[in-house]
Amino acid sequence: MGKPTGFMEYDRVADTCRPPKERIADYAEFHAPQSKAERQKQAARCMNCGVPFCQSGEVFGGMVSGCPLHNLIPEFNDEVFGGHWHEALVRLQKTNNFPEFTGRVCPALCEAACTCRMNGDAVTVRDNELAIIEEGFAKGWVQARVPAVRSGKRVAVVGSGPAGLAAADQLNQRGHSVTVFEREDRPGGLLMYGIPNMKLDKTIVARRISLMEAEGVVFRTGVDVGRDIPANEIMADYDAVVLACGSKTPRDLRVPGREAEGVAFAVDYLTCATKALLANDVPALSAKGKNVVIVGGGDTGNDCLATAIRQGCQSAVQLEMTAKLPDTPTEQNPWPQWPRVCKTDYGQEEAIAVFGCDPRKYQTTVKEIMADEQGRICGVRTVRLQTEADKKTHRPRMVEIPGSEETLPCELLLIAAGFVGCEAYVAEAFGATMGERGTLCPAGGQFRLAPARLFAAGDARRGQSLVVWAIAEGRACAAEVDRFLLSEY
Repeated sequence: MGKPTGFMEYDRVADTCRPPKERIADYAEFHAPQSKAERQKQAARCMNCGVPFCQSGEVFGGMVSGCPLHNLIPEFNDEVFGGHWHEALVRLQKTNNFPEFTGRVCPALCEAACTCRMNGDAVTVRDNELAIIEEGFAKGWVQARVPAVRSGKRVAVVGSGPAGLAAADQLNQRGHSVTVFEREDRPGGLLMYGIPNMKLDKTIVARRISLMEAEGVVFRTGVDVGRDIPANEIMADYDAVVLACGSKTPRDLRVPGREAEGVAFAVDYLTCATKALLANDVPALSAKGKNVVIVGGGDTGNDCLATAIRQGCQSAVQLEMTAKLPDTPTEQNPWPQWPRVCKTDYGQEEAIAVFGCDPRKYQTTVKEIMADEQGRICGVRTVRLQTEADKKTHRPRMVEIPGSEETLPCELLLIAAGFVGCEAYVAEAFGATMGERGTLCPAGGQFRLAPARLFAAGDARRGQSLVVWAIAEGRACAAEVDRFLLSEY
């Protein structure tokens, strides 16, 4: 469990970042790894704490804290501390199909639950995880694992995001023949087009896809199941079908002027930017020279902010409906709960460096979109919000503050207000039931839907969530599909 006194001897040292004004000049990943010697010191900080909350994935205070994959964190930290990198890789791969993804983009629920955080700084679990998998690739330890025996069963996975990839990987390793259908031109789902290159280089995604292809997984891109291929044809050709098509219906902004040219959903904007980068071309939708307003203060909004800065925007403002969170956890938010604190992410750091101020405006939303004579957006009218109790339900709600309107120049408005469920045409094509939250509703089991041989996983079933949750969903769904297929013999 690391060095018994390591957490007292060594301070937390996370992977460093390139300076903001340096990294905005390109789309390369901005994190620089520590040396192996320093990484072993960081692993030494892992305590023999008896009950490792870091790998629990339990709900504390209404939010999950600890790893949903239940990674064997104390074990792989101990191996890293001892210099046994291959053994650390073996432990890591037992629970996580894609550590190279989570090690880059996961918000590290494990670190929030780390015992060291109770009275100090958490162990650098995510950085350690990334170091392990990259050492494995560098040393040639990560090789294609081709199943020795095939079951004769065929499985279709619709969607190649982290949930679909995890389900495909698990089912392929069980000996089933898996085909993954992806409507975009490249596999990866949000890993490919929903997360910018500076957070997750697309060569990393392509590396994993190539490995899975070598293991026998078939990828069919540019195929929109439910439109290009009828659902009944897929159901007839495969013994089981997994819908891992994500939660891709964006929450819209219903205000006057919404039809103006220059208003786009965040994922459409990020997809356009990544496709242009991969093609070494100019994006069709660019922030260059424009005043940009982003509606939404989450990870996607931050990614839009960082992308707009790299494209050369003139200014950038990020609107958040909620109030600013405290800078440190309050007494009502103790360990091991997820810390509800204000986080200044990489995009906001870059905006501060470029424009000299924090781009966020809290408790503010768009009230009206203004357009010029050509119908192009030229500004937005915002309004401040405050919380008050609903007179009937007594639940808190956001209401406008009279006289708080403000007009902002804007030639590009990006809506990053989250998602409201999977796209209805997929559910309708397969005859699957959708719930009130727009998610696919299991009927015969935790992941099995009402139509026979049909399953769902990831954001399509759970709702908008994290990459680590998507992988956990894909793994659990694959186990249920495997049990179903075995019962069919």
